[in-house]
Order: sequence, then C-alpha cells, then structure tokens
Amino acid sequence: MMRHTYAFLGWMALGFAILGAMLPLLPTTIFVIISAACFAKSSPKMEAYLLDHRVFGPSLRAWRDHGAISKRGKLFSILGILIGFVFAVYTASPPVWVLTALTLTLVSVALFILTRPSPPIQR
Repeated sequence: MMRHTYAFLGWMALGFAILGAMLPLLPTTIFVIISAACFAKSSPKMEAYLLDHRVFGPSLRAWRDHGAISKRGKLFSILGILIGFVFAVYTASPPVWVLTALTLTLVSVALFILTRPSPPIQR
C-alpha cells in the first residue's frame, strides 16, 4: 500500500514540476526532488530516469549527494522569489500582516537556498 502511495505522490510531484516549468511563479526543482524521493521508495525505474535526465539529473544528484545547489540554480531561485514577491505585492495588494508573513517566509527560503553549498567541480 505504501509503495502505491509513494508512486502516486511521485507522479503528483512530477506533474507539479512540469507545470512549474511552464508557469513562472510555480517552482520546478523542488517538485522534481520530491518526485525522485517518492520514486526511490516506489519505482526504481522512474527514479533512475530522473537521475539520468539531461536537465534535472545533475541538480538531483548534487542535492542528493551533497545537499548542494548550483550557483545558477541559486540565481534563478532568488530571481524567481523576487519576481513572485513583486508580482504578489502589485497585483494582490495584500494587507500588512499578509505582506509581513510573505516577506518573512520568502526571506527564510532565500536564506536557506543561499546557505546551501555549491556542488563540487567535476573533473
């Protein structure tokens, strides 16, 4: 039963990752990481596919092996956070308490991203 649950969650996360690749405010990489983790417990074939994927494989392996995020990944993540924040503020005009909570959350996420190591250089 748990294997099926992990497979379902893996496919859901992969679906969100695909949407995130098309929608500017929805993240992609975190959903691919979640998907790979779920497939590790349910479908070794899908996990291997993601780890060998041309686009997502290197960042998945860097995260899994070293807890690392590439400099490019950090840059795009922080830019996405800033764009999302500006978009939310100017389109929704949130109340002060929502703006405060949003700011604290996004700053916390940005600090987490920035404090991750970069992957070791491959030779």
